[in-house]
Amino acid sequence: MPDRRNTLVNTALLGLLVLATIISLATGTVQVSLFDTLRALAGHADPMTDFVINELRLSRVIAGLLSGAALAMAGCLMQTLARNRLATPGIIGIDNAATAFAVASVVGVGLSLAPSAMALAGAAAATAIAFGLAGANGTRGYRFIVAGIGIGAIAGAVTQVMLSRVAIDAANAAYPWTVGSLNARSGQSVLVLGLGLAAGYLILMSLSRALNTLQFTDAVAIALGTRLKATRIIGLGLAVMLTGLAVSVCGPVGLIALLAPELARALCRPGKVPLTAAALAGASFMLVADLLGRTLFAPLEIPVGIITAIVGSPYLLWILLRPSPRSLT
Repeated sequence: MPDRRNTLVNTALLGLLVLATIISLATGTVQVSLFDTLRALAGHADPMTDFVINELRLSRVIAGLLSGAALAMAGCLMQTLARNRLATPGIIGIDNAATAFAVASVVGVGLSLAPSAMALAGAAAATAIAFGLAGANGTRGYRFIVAGIGIGAIAGAVTQVMLSRVAIDAANAAYPWTVGSLNARSGQSVLVLGLGLAAGYLILMSLSRALNTLQFTDAVAIALGTRLKATRIIGLGLAVMLTGLAVSVCGPVGLIALLAPELARALCRPGKVPLTAAALAGASFMLVADLLGRTLFAPLEIPVGIITAIVGSPYLLWILLRPSPRSLT
């Protein structure tokens, strides 16, 4: 039987996401009314409006929707697996490693794979190293987080070294990958992200009961019939996949994976892993941040990763300074 509170929360977040999508499509250097925006989406607008909405803005909005949802779901998964609110892909270095590998592909340092494939490889490598350094604790405890922070710092340094040793044109082409941006994203990468997000979501929904039990101790989870090792491996693999695919589209957009799950947990009924609510909140956060970056200082555009860092950093400090809830360390 569906939970009424969670259903209401998901419905409200979906409504906010639809509103944010329409406003983002309508707002920019060329202002379009909400009515004309809807007409353009239905294919009944004049050629100029149709070009602005469907050719210039729609692909960017779709990239923001998918990448924000993927990062938020990955963050929610990592927090659940580690039982720690700080265990998000950005904080434990997965974002930076994926970015380093993607940049290596863009600037051409002898690696010819597509940025999406390279980002996935980087995310997987960072997770494997952090997991190995954590030892018997696996993804649990602060050792995993500290190892991830160190890996992220190294990956960030490697990215800067690569950018400093290539021609200025190549460095400029790779720059958006280092700060997080939705500008001129590859349609192929967005398509791959969409397929990966859909597949990951379906798998996670089938594992929802097992994921809910991971919020308890291992003994309780096993007593409830959860196959801990298999659930953790699948969950970690999906978190890596979602992060790598999202970074291949938008770069390292920080703190979406922290803010969206926090909002979802605050709104939804305790005891559940709010993957759907987190995905909807993450997509909304990404669109709003991108909208602010495009319009606050127009015609100058601020990359979405910088906006999320400015907004999310004070909240991260607040999490570090306040007492933690019992459900997550």
